[in-house]
Amino acid sequence: MSSSTKLIWLSDLHFTANGLVQNHNPRERLAAAINHINAHHDDASLCVISGDIVDRGAAEDYAAVSRALSDLHCPYHALPGNHDNRVLLKEHLPIPENCMDDFVQYSVMTDDAVLLCLDTHHTGYDDGEFCEKRFAWLGAKLEEYSDKPVILFFHHPPMSLGLPMQDTDLMKEGAEFLDFLEGHNNVAHICMGHVHRPISGSVRGIGFTTMRAVLYQAPPPRPSWDWSTFEPGREAPNIGVMYIKGRDVLIQYDQFCDYETGVEG
Repeated sequence: MSSSTKLIWLSDLHFTANGLVQNHNPRERLAAAINHINAHHDDASLCVISGDIVDRGAAEDYAAVSRALSDLHCPYHALPGNHDNRVLLKEHLPIPENCMDDFVQYSVMTDDAVLLCLDTHHTGYDDGEFCEKRFAWLGAKLEEYSDKPVILFFHHPPMSLGLPMQDTDLMKEGAEFLDFLEGHNNVAHICMGHVHRPISGSVRGIGFTTMRAVLYQAPPPRPSWDWSTFEPGREAPNIGVMYIKGRDVLIQYDQFCDYETGVEG
C-alpha cells in the first residue's frame, strides 16, 4: 500500500528472565523476532504489543523484557494481558503520557489512523473485563476522533472465535462492548491477542484479526483437546506487519523463525 502507515504487531511474548515456558525459550524467540524486524521492517513507525508481555507478572521479567525490547529499532508500546501486572508494566515499559491513571489504556496518533490501545486485564483471572471507567474513556475517544479511522488493540476477544478452550476466557462484557462499538462508525479494525491462533473475520460489520504468539501457538480446535492434554502446536510463530491507509487495513502474518530451531530460516 503506497503512502501508508506501517506498523509491527507482536502478541503474547510470555517473557521470563530465565527458564522455559511450555518447553519454549522466550528470550530466544523474542530475540529472533527483534532481529527479523530490524533486518526487514526497519521502516515501521511503531510496534504494538497486545498483551501477555511476561508470563509470571514478576518485576525481574519486566526488567529483562525491557532490556530485550530496547534492541528494537522502532519505538513500541505495550498493553496488558491476563499474565501481566499493570503497575510493573507501567514502571518498566514505555507508555504514552495520555495513558489513564488506573489502567494501561491510551491513544496513539498515526498519519493515517488513531490507535486506541485498551486494557482488558481482570486482576487475578484469565478472562478479561471492561469496566465503566474504561467504557467512558473509550466513548470519549471515539467521539473525539469521530472524523478519523480508529483501530482498536486489546488482549481478550469480546466474542466466541470457535475455539472451545480459549472461548472460556473472553471479555466478560463482550456483548455490551460490541453493542457499544455499533454506535460508532469510525472503528476500522479490531486487533486482539490472547488466543495464540491466527483468525480473521468480521463482527457487527467490523473487521477483526487475532495474532499468532511470539512464543508458542495453541493447537487448532480439531482434533479436540483440553487444558489437561494441552501441548503447543508445532507451528512457527509470526509477527504482524500492518499497512494502514485511511480505513483500509492490510495485515500480513510474517514468520520470523523456524519452529524447530528457533532461528530465522
